Amino acid sequence: MRQRIWPMVAAVAACVAWCGSAALAADAAGSVYPPWSHGANDPAVQRGLEFTVPEVDDLPDFHGNPCNARLTIFVGGNYYFAMAPLVAAFEKAHPELRGEIYYETIPPGLLVRQIANGGTITVGNMTWSVKADVYAAGLRGVQAMIARGYVRGPAVPYVTNDLTIMVPKGNPAHVASLADLGRAGVRVVMPNPRFEGVARQIQAALVKAGGQRLEHTVYGAKVKSGETILTHIHHRQTPLFLMQGKADAGVTWKSEAMFQEQAGHPIAHVAIPAGQNVTAIYAAGVLKSAPHPRAAQAWIDFLKSPPALAIFARYGFAPYRH
Repeated sequence: MRQRIWPMVAAVAACVAWCGSAALAADAAGSVYPPWSHGANDPAVQRGLEFTVPEVDDLPDFHGNPCNARLTIFVGGNYYFAMAPLVAAFEKAHPELRGEIYYETIPPGLLVRQIANGGTITVGNMTWSVKADVYAAGLRGVQAMIARGYVRGPAVPYVTNDLTIMVPKGNPAHVASLADLGRAGVRVVMPNPRFEGVARQIQAALVKAGGQRLEHTVYGAKVKSGETILTHIHHRQTPLFLMQGKADAGVTWKSEAMFQEQAGHPIAHVAIPAGQNVTAIYAAGVLKSAPHPRAAQAWIDFLKSPPALAIFARYGFAPYRH
């Protein structure tokens, strides 16, 4: 009997030890893997069972409760980090909508595909449908959605943003310019041109900095060699890959690097000169099929207000000037 019991005790002890180490690993992962807000960016009031396991079971780009939401916002993920304070400020002005706002922050091209599919999306084993009230992205992207008949015109611009080079804290690869991204041995993480509009702007910046040769090196030769990783959700994957040690640098919007630094993550950034940089104009519009057009218009009006612009300014955005 004793001979049977001791192996069981040993197995239990091993399991306890593994669970303890797994818990520590989960705690460590929680500081690296999104959602970095640890649930604080969920605008839903009634959350029921909270089940989030970083890296395995998490949906960091989907916020709130889509069931019976009274305002649904589809916003390109370039300022996902600003959405929580923006929603909180908006709810103060519109308390009737508190806890009833749902928003998504995946890349704008993917949001377009979701809209074209009737608002239906599948993540992992879960499929749900939600009709957007607002579509927010780059000005050209919103204008394209107006031309396709999905969004009512005109597009409403509200802030601008510039590019920067995001690097791990300490910049171990000594990246000082866009030209350095073409150096052999420098591992780069870049947005995928297939569905991320920012990739085209980054490609334009690379051409300004080093001609077609630099752009082809970063987005061609180094992709083939494995020294350039192409992302699917650039606004989260770039800092994640840098913190994981998978890359040495990546081009993002300046606001994203500022957010990572303010969050205390081991991230820094290298400025891109104005002559090589690209400025994005962010805009929004109300969908023609919006279930809640009045709330949608209230949100768009709010984006141009002093409280909203003050929130954007924390992350380096500038007000749009005609």
